[in-house]
Amino acid sequence: MYPADLKYTKDHEWIRVDTDAADVGITDFAQQQLGDVVFVELPQVGRVLSQGEVFGTIESVKAVSELFSPVAGEIVAVNDALTSAPEQVNADPHTAWIIRVRTSNPSDLDALLDAEAYTQHVG
Repeated sequence: MYPADLKYTKDHEWIRVDTDAADVGITDFAQQQLGDVVFVELPQVGRVLSQGEVFGTIESVKAVSELFSPVAGEIVAVNDALTSAPEQVNADPHTAWIIRVRTSNPSDLDALLDAEAYTQHVG
């Protein structure tokens, strides 16, 4: 259910590392808990994040939740398509990335969960 090529946070974000940058989104579990996503607050490109820092919010018909960066690094891109179509997060949560980060500390990935550990975490 959770792709093996991703790493996961206990706060329900995922990260997919590709060469020098990584895509970040929310997990299927998170989007199920939220319900229909109606808005995603995107941060500024160029912003530098610490691991665990809030980088935006995601709003559904049920709630507003903060988004946490799984790694430290600089935001090099945001998924502008989510501005007009935030429901992409519900339709395909493990490919609908929110931000792309150039990681500054690759060892941050060591603190994240693999698919099996995340599956156990969400029960």
